[in-house]
Amino acid sequence: MEKIESHGCFGGRQQVWSHTATTLGCTMRFGVYLPPQAESGDCPVLYWLSGLTCTEQNFITKSGAQRYAAEHGLILVAPDTSPRGEGIPDAEGYDLGIGAGFYLNATRPKWAGHYRMYDYVVDELPALVDAHFPTTSARAISGHSMGGHGALTIALKNPGRYRSVSAFSPIAAPSQSPWGEKAFSAYLGEDREAWQEWDATALVAGAKERLPLLIDQGGDDEFLAAQLKPELLRTACEVAGHPLQLRLRPGYDHSYYFISTFIGEHIAHHAKALRG
Repeated sequence: MEKIESHGCFGGRQQVWSHTATTLGCTMRFGVYLPPQAESGDCPVLYWLSGLTCTEQNFITKSGAQRYAAEHGLILVAPDTSPRGEGIPDAEGYDLGIGAGFYLNATRPKWAGHYRMYDYVVDELPALVDAHFPTTSARAISGHSMGGHGALTIALKNPGRYRSVSAFSPIAAPSQSPWGEKAFSAYLGEDREAWQEWDATALVAGAKERLPLLIDQGGDDEFLAAQLKPELLRTACEVAGHPLQLRLRPGYDHSYYFISTFIGEHIAHHAKALRG
């Protein structure tokens, strides 16, 4: 691993690291916030998954999350959103290819060699973080938009791995969303049945753990009706009896202005689960 950045922040350190990711076949960067409590003991970890076009920088520079992580003694880990570099497949447009990994394991030949963000987030990155930073075994996961989709599906597919999960403006039913349909067709092929493995709305019916889902959604989000479709997830949770807290926030859009307003509540929610 190589340290790229390190900055004092709310009594702790905001760092950026790079490493060779064997899962993805490229060099990856991720942000780590170490709260002041990490100097004297191990701390639980909250993983944050960002949305389309983002890198590790968006969350660590725009969310203001470090203040709350310092208060609660949580390590924050924010990976990039896709593999990058020479030889990495890409596509035209912002919603496929580099910057748009969708936190799944691609199966189609063009993408399968590198686009395995699910394996990276679930296995390779946590192993690296646990080996190099003062972590406990307690983990939580959260994210925004495409990353909210990733957080929900990863938590639903891995019972017992995370103490809590939350999302801001997730792509809640990607199999029924233009963003999801485009990505799933490219990465997974045209068999819509195979898409269900990566769709939170489809996964709740068979979830083996009833981990409560916490979602904040801006009422003025420009993508709400066409792309995000939280009402489909709400209906699926009602049918399955899966606990969901879906909070519609009037006047807020899809931006980090929205995230920074409510990130403190989300971190408090995770801290309660991680330290409870």
